[in-house]
Amino acid sequence: VELVESGGGSFQSGGSLRLSCVASGYTHSSSCMGWFRQAPGKEREGVAAIEYDGRTEYIDSVKDRFTISKGIADNILYLQMNHLKPEDTAMYYCATGGPCDYVMGRLPAGVGDMDFWGKGTQVTVSS
Repeated sequence: VELVESGGGSFQSGGSLRLSCVASGYTHSSSCMGWFRQAPGKEREGVAAIEYDGRTEYIDSVKDRFTISKGIADNILYLQMNHLKPEDTAMYYCATGGPCDYVMGRLPAGVGDMDFWGKGTQVTVSS
């Protein structure tokens, strides 16, 4: 499975953008898909997750600003990012093949993973 993210770039605070992630190869329709981000000097964190049945979850810092969704064919993952803030600056990764509990940081450290990761797309938000 290959995941390729796109849509990153440089944006102004308060602006919007949509990240896309195209999955090629075999993808299990029942897998959780998620977006992670990693800012310089910080640990990677899960941002949003979407279950096979469409249920979504978000970390508090992006609730009501970000929306995760899948394309009709289920092999495209989106992250609509509105009301951007400088603290949203990070490399954004999509991933699949693991539990949403892992995306949302509910598993103990060192437990769980996502089987497939993209290489990331950089989002930079300036004030």
